[in-house]
Amino acid sequence: MSPAKGGLGRASVLLASGTLVSRVLGFVKTAVLAAAIGQTGIRAADAFSTANQLPNNVYALIAGGLLSAVLVPQIVRAAAHDDGGQRFVNKIVTLATVLFGVVTVAATLLAPVLVRVYVQSSDDGGSGFNGPQLALATTFAFWCLPQIFFYAMYSLLSEVLNARQVFGPFTWAPVVNNVVGLAGLVAFMVAFGGAGENSTVDVWGADRTTLIAGTTTLGVVAQAAFLVLFWRRAGLTYRPDFRWRGVGLGATGKAAGWLFGMVLVTQLAGIVQSRVASLGSDVGAASATLANAWLLFMLPHGIIAVSIATAYFTRMSGHAERGDLRAVRTDLSQSLRTIGMFIVFAAVAMCVVAFPFARFFEGTFAGATAMAQVILAYMPGLVLFSLLFVVQRVFYALHDQRTPFLMQLSQSVVFVVGALLAAALVAPERIGVAIALTTTIAGTVQAVLAVVLVRRRLAGMDGVWVFRRHAQYLLAALAAAVVGVVVATLLGAYTADGFAQSGRVQAVVVVAVVGGVMAVVYFALLLLGRLPEVTGIVGPLAARARPLVARLRRR
Repeated sequence: MSPAKGGLGRASVLLASGTLVSRVLGFVKTAVLAAAIGQTGIRAADAFSTANQLPNNVYALIAGGLLSAVLVPQIVRAAAHDDGGQRFVNKIVTLATVLFGVVTVAATLLAPVLVRVYVQSSDDGGSGFNGPQLALATTFAFWCLPQIFFYAMYSLLSEVLNARQVFGPFTWAPVVNNVVGLAGLVAFMVAFGGAGENSTVDVWGADRTTLIAGTTTLGVVAQAAFLVLFWRRAGLTYRPDFRWRGVGLGATGKAAGWLFGMVLVTQLAGIVQSRVASLGSDVGAASATLANAWLLFMLPHGIIAVSIATAYFTRMSGHAERGDLRAVRTDLSQSLRTIGMFIVFAAVAMCVVAFPFARFFEGTFAGATAMAQVILAYMPGLVLFSLLFVVQRVFYALHDQRTPFLMQLSQSVVFVVGALLAAALVAPERIGVAIALTTTIAGTVQAVLAVVLVRRRLAGMDGVWVFRRHAQYLLAALAAAVVGVVVATLLGAYTADGFAQSGRVQAVVVVAVVGGVMAVVYFALLLLGRLPEVTGIVGPLAARARPLVARLRRR
């Protein structure tokens, strides 16, 4: 393995390990939250879910795509300056601090308006949030919206560190966030009990809202503060600099225009989704269930696709800066085939274990069934979602933000049309499944368009090999799924009186057993097929294991 590949591999492993711990803790935190305040059909849970999503929405609007898609190439380019990019970093951090601070204060003051924008009110007697639920969501929002500033600073500091080849801290910082959040939830349950005591809106006073929303925001503060500890390791010393001209900020602003347009389109679609989802509150899968099902959807994507693609993105930016499109194309092909090997299996496995996975969040089989149906509607889009994530970063590396905007526009149009049709035609208790299915359809349209456009831009993308590998992965995963379904059925994953549905611990045990059996079958089949992607991973591991085995035998 070449040094470049070795460095990329180490970076991917470091990113994946931090992301794995963070995602697992996030998964546990979300499950504890569901145990504390409920989930499907619970108005208090939907109120908190809506409010806690608001800072992410506002943050995405002001900075989401800009930080990751624009600043990494700009920081890489600025590294060629005589100061190694220090002036650029000082100016951009100072500007961001001022901008994010102003936006955060304004958004917090506008909390009642933002809540009204994102939910459908039932004041007219129809479905949606009633008056007390709106009031509770607004109270939560006042506590949660300050997260905007700290999410933005975390993202900005992460991108600076990534551009400096310091990859680990940004994946481990969310671990700190989740630990703080978990501590807050445990304290909440000790003080106020579980979902049975907290699911109705009328019991929520200042004590409950302060503890659960305040510690949630404190976790985000700790996440951002953690990165400051690694600033000097990146060779940087920050000094405020309010002279925001002279080091390429104009180019950044021009590139940010298309990114802002893309995020704006996404958020408009998000408002439609949130309002339509609120129609299902109190009767079925709504905001809280959708958010947690999406968390499960993102679990394999974050651990696998984000970790691998982030390491490749920095390298692709360097290739693009030199005009080496062949190297960019090679990186794209390698990353898609490597990510696909894990993501295809993850998508199929998540479908098999959807019911016991959902039981970990829900207290009843009926609730688990409602959530599992949402998961099953999301999962067919996982592979293409991860593919799209990588392809978008090819365009960002090429300083092309216009094309991702057009791709996002197509997705948002399809989604909005589908969501509005669901609101008009689907019963409120089925709204969650309809939204998840619409998301999958819209994402598929976007991913297909992305593949067509990136092939044109790079004059190819090894499409035949990428498709062939994914087909081989899928066949192996389906064979593993047959075995997985048999094991899951024997363990009572799909029946109300089965072992897997008898409790949260039992559900986790079944998910682990079924997932482990499927993984063994899947990778055994890939090894029998001698696919280079899997042998390239197993070979080095086996080589490292041989000396250890030999020492054990000598003993």
